[in-house]
Amino acid sequence: MNIYLDMIGCRLNQSEIELMARQFSTAGHTLVEDPGKADLAVINTCTVTAAAAADSRKIIRRIARSGVKRIVSTGCWSSLHPDQALALPGVTQVISNGEKDQLVSTLLSLEQTVLDLEPIQRVAVPGSRMRTRSFIKAQDGCGHHCTFCITTIARGATRSVPIEKVLNEIKAAVSSGVKEAVLTGVQLGSWGKELAPPIGLENLVLAVLERTDLPRLRLSSIEPWDVSMRLINLVKDDRVARHLHLPLQSGSAGTLRRMARAINPYQYAQLVDRIRNEIPEIAITTDILTGFPGETEDEFEEGLDFIRLMDFADGHVFAFSSREGTPAAGYPDQVPNKIRKQRSAQIRAILAADRERYRRKFIGSELVVLWETVEKSSNHTWSAAGLTDNYLRVAAESNREIWNTFSRVRITGTSPEGVNGVILDPPTAE
Repeated sequence: MNIYLDMIGCRLNQSEIELMARQFSTAGHTLVEDPGKADLAVINTCTVTAAAAADSRKIIRRIARSGVKRIVSTGCWSSLHPDQALALPGVTQVISNGEKDQLVSTLLSLEQTVLDLEPIQRVAVPGSRMRTRSFIKAQDGCGHHCTFCITTIARGATRSVPIEKVLNEIKAAVSSGVKEAVLTGVQLGSWGKELAPPIGLENLVLAVLERTDLPRLRLSSIEPWDVSMRLINLVKDDRVARHLHLPLQSGSAGTLRRMARAINPYQYAQLVDRIRNEIPEIAITTDILTGFPGETEDEFEEGLDFIRLMDFADGHVFAFSSREGTPAAGYPDQVPNKIRKQRSAQIRAILAADRERYRRKFIGSELVVLWETVEKSSNHTWSAAGLTDNYLRVAAESNREIWNTFSRVRITGTSPEGVNGVILDPPTAE
């Protein structure tokens, strides 16, 4: 059977379709990049914002138009709105987030143990999802209840993927040629806390370093209150990417209280200072949510001042999107859409200046790049682009094909997409 896989949304959704790809392949089926050639399509949906929910419906309709007769919808939007998902063209089945881990075995009528055998290789999703990085699901659900977040409702309580399963997936990724793995989760920093006895994410990171040959490990988004000193010390390891994505959401203490965030600006600033004192060149990126109900002009300005103070390496900005079922949807003093958009633009301008300033710090520096895309530009040269461990996107010219290899590069300047560099040494596999 030919299988088409696609998703919208977060890195966790990406990691889940990568796991599905491996399981379908293990069962003897073929992955295709053209839905028109598929007998079955599985779509992992998202509902973190109204736009993400709309995109989820749009992608299902597009795939239905390609001619595939059997579409299975899963993920957060489908879990919250199964009847709406089933009403879309081509959708024959909805599998909730709670049943997603058994999705492949359910569809193929196989015992889950057959698919959970230690994998020899991790299979890349065909088409645009093929990467030098592999996203590894380490955790699901969330034990915190931010008042704006629908994901907690859609994903349920926090659950840690067993350490051996995570290690097996990373080993399979390495066997398939992957040079970088990204640990993902809804609340990744809570990994291990619900186990008996409780342990922390640092235990999982240490196990990856000690028990796998993975060249580079990256951590996805971590709530700031979950960052321990032990974890910070592990980020100093040469194999761990010097990059932490720490969602702030707002620089206003009052807004953070209404969001029910478990941190205030002072605590956040203390954490950032501690991290930068230990790892001076680290990239600290963030998420900002603006236009939250009750966000006054004074609170917004307070938040702007704090964002400037943090001097982030980059960040994502979201205008508040009211999600039915969350407390914030019923809060008074909803901010008009026009003001939300204006505030989003102001924050993006600050983060763009911060991003440029962070990039310029590295002009003249030598950094190691993992090349993710390589295109032939002439008979003898290739145009390459890739990432440093501290999340700088580097463009350089090479005299050979260097995709999925590491090179030491001298940074020569900035560009709209990242930085430019000159390759200093022959590429290496590790």
